[in-house]
Amino acid sequence: MNADRTVAALMEQYGRTYADEAGITLRDTPAPLYQLLVLTVLCSIRISAATAVAAARELFAAGLRTPRAMAGSTWRARVDALGRAHYVRYDESTATALGRGAGLLLDRWHGDLRRLRDEAGGSPERVQGLLQEFPRIGPVGAGIFCREAQEVWPELRPFFDDRVRRVAADLGLPYSAEGLARLVGADESARLAAALTRVGLARGEPGELLGTTAAAHR
Repeated sequence: MNADRTVAALMEQYGRTYADEAGITLRDTPAPLYQLLVLTVLCSIRISAATAVAAARELFAAGLRTPRAMAGSTWRARVDALGRAHYVRYDESTATALGRGAGLLLDRWHGDLRRLRDEAGGSPERVQGLLQEFPRIGPVGAGIFCREAQEVWPELRPFFDDRVRRVAADLGLPYSAEGLARLVGADESARLAAALTRVGLARGEPGELLGTTAAAHR
C-alpha cells in the first residue's frame, strides 16, 4: 500500500480527535482550551482512552467546563462524576489534581491558556514545559495536549511525538513531523496524529488493523 492509500485509510477509520470524541468543539477560546486540558489530565495516567473520554464527558455534563466552575465545585462532586464514568482507582487523586490545576490556571493565567501560550512565545517546547506545571501532567500529557491543540494553535504545527512517529514508520510513512504533515496539510495534522495514536493503542499489528479499510482505497 502506498503512502496516500495508507493515509486515506487512517483518516477514514481512525481520524477523529479525542477532543471531538469528548464533545469538545475546539476553538482558540478559553473554555474549550480548558476542556482539552481537563481531558489531558484524565488521559495522563494508565487508564484506557475510552474511559478518560467518558470521564471528561461526565465532568462537562456536570457543568465543570471552565476553570472557575471546576475550582468552585466540591471534591465529592468531581469524584462522583469520575465514578459515573468508571474512572476507578484514580478518581480521588484525579479529583484533587483537577481542583488544584483549575486554581493554578486562574491564579497564574487568569483562566486563559492563551496566556500560557503567549508566555511561552508560541514555542512548542516552552508550551510543553509550562503545561507540566499542572498537577498530573508530565511529558506524555503535555504531548497529548499539544497533539490536539495544534488544530487551533498553528504555532504548534506540525506536532507528532515520538510514539506517533514510530507508528507512522511501522506503516511505511515518513518518520519526521514535517513529512507526515505534507501528506495531509498542516490543518489536518491533529486528525492524522490522533489516527496514528489510535492505531498505536489498538491491539494487533498496525498494517493488519488498516487492512479492511485500505482495501476500499485500492
